[in-house]
Parts: sequence; C-alpha cells; structure tokens
Amino acid sequence: MPPMRNLLFTTILLFSFGSPKINSQTTNTTIGTKNISLENIWNGSFSTQRMNALNSMNGDFYSLLNFDSANNSTRIDVYSYQTLEKVKTLVNSKNIDGLARFSSYRFNNDETKLILGTNFEKIYRRSFKGTFYAYDIASKKVSLIGKNIQEPVFAPDNKKVAFAKDNNVYIKNLHTNKVTQITKDGKKNQIINGITDWVYEEEFGFVRAFEWSNDSKHIAFLRFDESQVPTFSMDMVGNQNYPEQQVFKYPKAGEKNANVTLHLYNISSKNTQKIALGAYEYIPRIKWSNDANILVATTLNRHQNNLKLHKVNAKNSKVSLLLSETDKAYIDITDNLTFLNDNSFIWTSEGDGFNHIYHYDFSGKLINQITSGNWEVTNYYGFNKNKKTIYYQSVENGTTNRGVYSIDLDGNNKKLLSNKEGTNTASFSKNLRYFINTFSSAEIPPIYTLYTAEGELLKVIKDNVTLKEKLSQYKMSPKEFSTIQINGNELNIWMLKPADFDENKKYPLLMFQYSGPGSQQVANRWNGSNDYWHNMLAQKGMIVVCVDGRGTGFKGSDFKKSTYLNLVKYETEDQIAAAKKLAERSYIDAENIGIWGWSFGGHMSTNSLLKGNDIFTTAIAVAPVTSWRFYDTVYTERFLRTPQENPGGYDDNSPVNYAHKLKGNYLLVHGTGDDNVHVQNSYRMINSLIEANKQFDMFIVPDRTHGIYKGKNTRLNLYTKMTNFIETHLIQKSKKSTKIKG
Repeated sequence: MPPMRNLLFTTILLFSFGSPKINSQTTNTTIGTKNISLENIWNGSFSTQRMNALNSMNGDFYSLLNFDSANNSTRIDVYSYQTLEKVKTLVNSKNIDGLARFSSYRFNNDETKLILGTNFEKIYRRSFKGTFYAYDIASKKVSLIGKNIQEPVFAPDNKKVAFAKDNNVYIKNLHTNKVTQITKDGKKNQIINGITDWVYEEEFGFVRAFEWSNDSKHIAFLRFDESQVPTFSMDMVGNQNYPEQQVFKYPKAGEKNANVTLHLYNISSKNTQKIALGAYEYIPRIKWSNDANILVATTLNRHQNNLKLHKVNAKNSKVSLLLSETDKAYIDITDNLTFLNDNSFIWTSEGDGFNHIYHYDFSGKLINQITSGNWEVTNYYGFNKNKKTIYYQSVENGTTNRGVYSIDLDGNNKKLLSNKEGTNTASFSKNLRYFINTFSSAEIPPIYTLYTAEGELLKVIKDNVTLKEKLSQYKMSPKEFSTIQINGNELNIWMLKPADFDENKKYPLLMFQYSGPGSQQVANRWNGSNDYWHNMLAQKGMIVVCVDGRGTGFKGSDFKKSTYLNLVKYETEDQIAAAKKLAERSYIDAENIGIWGWSFGGHMSTNSLLKGNDIFTTAIAVAPVTSWRFYDTVYTERFLRTPQENPGGYDDNSPVNYAHKLKGNYLLVHGTGDDNVHVQNSYRMINSLIEANKQFDMFIVPDRTHGIYKGKNTRLNLYTKMTNFIETHLIQKSKKSTKIKG
C-alpha cells in the first residue's frame, strides 16, 4: 500500500519571467488575523499555481496539451526550452473532422505522428480505456485506431500501432488499416494478455505489459492467468433500485497469484513463443536492450528478496542470467534500468545499505559504484551519453530535503544543480540539456525555474508569491522541524503550535502519521491539504505533531527494513513512545492526546489507540487496513511473507484481535467502493468492537474509493466530521480539564 497517489491535471501559465533569482521569498514570520476554514481548504482558496505535466520533445522543445475555451477545442502547443515561449501549434482539434476534443497524446519516435485519446473510462488507479486515433502531422490525416481500447503505442518503424482490447493484444497496420489479433484467449477474470492484473497495477505501478523491440520485429508481452485467483466483489449502490456488483480478481495475502508468463510474438512469422525463465513468482518489468534481439526480463521470487535480470534472445528464445540480487528482507522495484550504447547498464540498488547508482557491463559484471555514502539516491533522472553524466535526486543535504545533482559515469565531478535547503524535483528535457526545477519548503510555496543541465539558472517561471502574500493574512503556524530520541533511534519530527502559543498554557496534542515502509511525512516541502487542516486545528488551540518512526524511508536500508516480519509493531511502539515523551513537556495536556491517519496510517492510529490506551484518548482511522490477511499479496508479503509462514506477524499486530483494549474515542471512516483497502477491513473491526461491547463512531461513505473524494462536498463533509470529532473529544475536553485544574 504505497502512499495515496493523486494525479493532478493543471494548466500552465507561462508569464512574468522574473530575474534569475529564486530567493526573493523570505520567511514571513508575521501572523495574520484571518481564520482558516474548511471551505477555504476544499474550495481551492489555497491552491498553488502549478505547471502542467509537459512532454519533452526531440531537440530543445517541449509540448503541452492546452484547452481552447473560445473554440471548445484542444491544442498541442510546442514551446522552446531556451525561451519558454510558444513556438507553434502542432495540432488543433477544431481542424480535425470528427474529433472535437482529445484528452491525451503520444508521439512516435521521430515526432511525425501522434496517438490522440478521448472518451476515457477509468478502470482502476492507473488503468482506463478509451477511443484512440492516429494522426499524421504532415498530412493532417486522422484515422481511428479503436474504441474501448487500452495503451496504444507506435512501433519504432512508425508503420504499426499495438494496443490491448478485451484482454487481448492487437496490431494495426497504419498503411493498410489491417488489424491483426495476436492473442485470442483473453477473457475477463480469467486470462489477460498485455495488460497487468489488479495487483501488478497497484503494487508494481504499471498497466501496459507489452513492448515493441527496437527494430519493430517482435512484441514481448506478459500473459496473466488469473483463473485460480480468488474473486472479490463490491456492491456499488449508485442511484438505481438495485446495486451494481463490481467483481474482480484480488489475491489476498497467502492466496494464489495469477500465473504470469512471458511471450514473444514474431511480426513476420506471426508465431508466439513462450519464454522459460526458470523459477519465479513475479515478472514486474520487461525492457528491450539496445540490441534489438535482446529483451531483459526482471523476475522476483514470492518473498521478493531475490531479483533476477534475464537476457532473452528473440531469435532463438534462449535465456541467460544477467544479474541476481538478494536481500535479507526485500528488494524494491524501480524503472531505473538504463542501457548505454555498449549495452552496459545503469542500475540502482540498496546493496551497500543505502540506495545508490551502479554501472554494470552486459555480462553482469560490476564496473563501478557511481554514488556512495550514508545517504540515499531518491530519484534517477537520466544519463547524458555525450557528456557521460548522470542526473539524480538525493537526500545528501539531510533526509528531510531533496537536491538535484549531476555526477560523471566514473563517479567523479559530483555537482549540486539546485537549491540546497528544501525539496527540489527536476523535469529534464529529452536531450538532458535543460531541466525545470520545482522547489518548495515548509515556508516557501512552489517555485518553478528553468536551469541548464550544468546548473545555470535561466528563468523564474512561477513563484506563487501571490499565494504567499494571501496566506500572510491567515493564522498560519510555521512547522518546527527537529528530532526526537525514541526507542534508541533519532526520529524526524515536525510540530505545529497555535499562532498565539503560550508556553505557560497546556494544549491538547494531535499526532498525524502515515508510517508505511519507505514513506516520509516529515519533509521540508510546501503544504498539502492536510497541512492547512492541521493549521486550522492549531488556530482552535491544538498542537499537531508528525513523527516518522522506524520503517519509514531515506535513512538507509536497515532503518527502513527494521520492521520486516513485524509490520506495524515497531511503528506503533514508536508513536506511543513519542506521545509519552511529548506528554512530558509542560505545554502538552497529557490527558488529551489523539492520533489520526489514512490507509496504513489508519491502521497505525487504530493500533496506537488500543495498545497505547494509557496515553492516547482519541483516534481517527480513515480507510484502514485492520488485518494484513485482507490486503494483497505483493505488498503484504513483501514485508511479512505469507500468513502461513508468519501467522504471528499478521495476528499479533492486527487490531481486530485486541478491540477489547479500547478505552478512548474512536472514529472509523471507510468508502464502500474502495477496491484497494476493502471496506471488509472496517466491517471486521466493527464486529470485533461489538463483540467486545465497545462504543465507537463510524462514517461509511457509499461507493467512494480509497481516496474518498468523488462527488459534491465529499471531502468537505468528511473533514467537517473529523473536525467536530476532534473538537469534541480533544479541544473542548482539554479546555475544561485545564480550566478546572487551573
């Protein structure tokens, strides 16, 4: 269960280029007088100006999808990295017969053709189907690829498009319009070809499971036989008289996964060959090397502690081992595998205890470790073959910060390219000559700037100064970053105090956390929605704290994997211990301490209230896992192995087994349409609480998915509920108790 991921589609406004300085925003310590309201938070009052997700093109150009409200049409506009000014309009839907608007686009390799998408229908978190067209830029001709199809992609030779439909893979010849069906056994809830199943999509983070070879002569694809995977169903209430049942295959911990196999389709012979990869459980990645005949397939065993890279020869289907990596706990999957001209490759690994970049030859022999140190590489951006330079993001300047760096392939000439303090994220041009840096900190909203790859600041694109000025009118409390010694570890912490904080008074405490493996909440970055909500609670007289305990990320493998086989045990102990230590401070009301969280954080808040019933008096759990037996194989077994192997790791830390410990105030929230963390988790928790004769509050939201956001006023209503709960059980109780004692 990775942290909740929200895909934001926003509009770029390229205007008012400032001088090449980004430190014009000084920390504003002036406290405003306006109160933050829930309406402010959820009606967009504090939204930042953002840059649209740009599509880097060949040369020094990028493109953006823009909506033309005057003509009710969509355009693809081309911009220059050097000037950030519009160069031309490449496509305008008003000039395309039969296509009034489109919502997505994808270039072929030489950018002479486009795939345009519209009429999207969402399936799961990342997957959707839609209507797609092929568009020739020179001739301005458009042709239908297909309706209700998924993931169309051009062949490198520009003559064909491959796509998936109804669990099968197809190829369309753009010259003849002939469609060839290359798989024919696809069937819902049984066989999937070329598209991932639910658990691969959610946990391995991809949908399209087919890839063209570089010479367009082969397609490699994955086949999922999920016929033996148990079925899960959800009733979607909707507005009709009878609920609609959503049925899909979902492998819970310890249950059967889909049988996934690798296949190669030969375009000329039209033959398909199944590839023998030896013993494995998962194939989380396939990627063609620079040799058109060599595919590299990644496999994992079920414990996910042995990763192998296999070289597959498309000519004869022979397989050889390229790399094998083992770990005492588990190995994360990334998209960092990069082949160089000589087919040597760049790889990231936690092999030395921290995530770093390595260089291997095509026989799997290590050439050199490129980065090293007691810090983590957090993002790999790319390799400039001309300069033999790698670009990456890391926490070299402290685990709560992010910087953008360059380093030579041999590990020399490391250079900081971005700001030092805060969070910096780079979006590089395709040719790696420029990057747009997004910088923010807890005090400074996002600033978008254009840099050369050498680190020269060229332009300020957006600075969100207007938002900064607006917020100065409100009672915004600064985050105070520090560390706290808990259970033998130095943990990162931030604290929000009321704007009128008086150290001689006592304040109720609310702790917020996510706590999942490799996650981070204590980070020097700009506000999200919850930060404004926490500020709103602070202005009502509450102190809010976040502690990243054991198991969270960016402090090395040992710290992250310390929770292995005992998920939630040590994380819970750290939150309880932190609460007790904070309660020793003179300004904390030790009798009114609460905790809340979402998803993994909801599991944590539930556990903390039950196991820490001598310190926590209140908890809110939103969409929580309550037993890891109910969650999917890939995520859960990565950290716990199977329930059959490790029953204690599952049951000893499951709140459904100690509901009798409830003493405080508990609010349980869940969406009934959550395909990720099923409402079954909350229903089981409710039953356990009933059996223990415990009183609690609950808020069930019909048909909403894991994020609980769809529909009018959904988030506003939810956060109103949570605010009232906290005011009643923490803020008001604290005011009464401290007044009486005073």
